[in-house]
Amino acid sequence: MHRSDRGRLVSVQQTTTLAAKEDVAGALAAAGYDAGAVRFGVDAYRLVYRTVDPAGRPVTASGLLVLPRGGEHELRTVSFTHGTASYRADAPSSTAKAGFVSSPAITYASAGFAAVAPDYLGLGAGPGLHPWMDVPSETTASLDMLRAARAFVPRTGRALGHDVLVTGFSQGASAAMGLARALQAGDDRWFRLRAVAPVSGAYDFRQAELPALLDGSLDTKSSVLYSAYLLVAWNRLHHLYDSPDEVFQAPYDRTVEALFDGSHTGPQLFAGTPDTIDALLTPHGFELLRHPTGRLATALRVADSTCDWAPRAPLRLYTADADEQAANANTDHCEATLRTHGVNAAVVDLGTPDFAGSRHLGSNVAGTAAVVRWFSQLH
Repeated sequence: MHRSDRGRLVSVQQTTTLAAKEDVAGALAAAGYDAGAVRFGVDAYRLVYRTVDPAGRPVTASGLLVLPRGGEHELRTVSFTHGTASYRADAPSSTAKAGFVSSPAITYASAGFAAVAPDYLGLGAGPGLHPWMDVPSETTASLDMLRAARAFVPRTGRALGHDVLVTGFSQGASAAMGLARALQAGDDRWFRLRAVAPVSGAYDFRQAELPALLDGSLDTKSSVLYSAYLLVAWNRLHHLYDSPDEVFQAPYDRTVEALFDGSHTGPQLFAGTPDTIDALLTPHGFELLRHPTGRLATALRVADSTCDWAPRAPLRLYTADADEQAANANTDHCEATLRTHGVNAAVVDLGTPDFAGSRHLGSNVAGTAAVVRWFSQLH
């Protein structure tokens, strides 16, 4: 795809209007989010735009754009990259009003920012399968979503300024770091990186996340789902195995790949997978994840490089105590890697937030409230 086609708008659909700030506050509160930063009503849109797949071939993707109904003519932009989803309708642009996935974007817009939340490839209205935890395609999809938003916003009588404040949660934390790195490197001549605030990331799969998934120190069902998702999604990208029965125990070797096709809901994933990782993985599957070699080791070096640079913009890493899904060692390793580049990143402890019984999900809610306050103070 020619560079000038990336980010080109394919279609726009207005999805939600919360006309007054009271409407936004009520919707966020109903979704379990803090409404303390609400200043304006919001309008939300689904953008479909042109981007590239992991092989660089032309493809379309979708994302959520939320704009404040008031404030400045020229808006600063917040890019929010969401956490793990496998069901395409759980993407930000597919969720009505204020749900768990869309509420961060609504929060930032209601505080006066233009909020951009890419769905990633293969989720929302994007075709194909989602390449989970593939930082290069998360980066291109996020950057091209910013371009699509910049193309559309003038139709609403507003404009996007140069500054982008980058944040993301869980899967989206490393995606945020990837986008921030690309912005600082000048991958787009219009946008410039203003601040970075990832929340509860899995920045180091090889040395932090995979060991914790395999040794039982994280939530057992989450460990099953993340291990399965990684093997299935990365086998599609990197050919890690020839047959599912090499890595998955019966009967899951015959069923688990189909569960990650974008059409199965979270409850279906829970019902279709075992409760322990021992019941999921074969000895070879364990060995592959414990001691990665070959293609998997190469892919992990790419995924685990998102903190291996020197951000010049203000940076804060947000984390919750004893996160049961994203091992806290991920943030420790990210902070240490940044320090080798002369960057002393502030680590913000979100304490013990809870959402639906999950500390990890709670960190998205608490992190959104903390990050919007910080972003609003930056000028």
